[in-house]
Amino acid sequence: MIGSIISALIIGAIIGALARLILPGRQHISWGLTIIVGIVAALIGTLIAYWLGFANTRGIDWWEHILQLVLAIIGVGAVAARRPTNG
Repeated sequence: MIGSIISALIIGAIIGALARLILPGRQHISWGLTIIVGIVAALIGTLIAYWLGFANTRGIDWWEHILQLVLAIIGVGAVAARRPTNG
């Protein structure tokens, strides 16, 4: 159980960072907020993948990770759009 939580945090942080790098332009949000958005996107993506039946496959769950990344891109973009710019 604790290993699953730690791996979810690590995957979420990576997914959030990737989402921020993929989005064009500069996002005026902190890296901490980016990681939180990535963690939430990873958890929601896993839940959706479970509901759709492709969360537990043999090997790496590519479709689940792609879904998580898409959700993180949407999340980082939405949070960045709501944050005021400082300049």
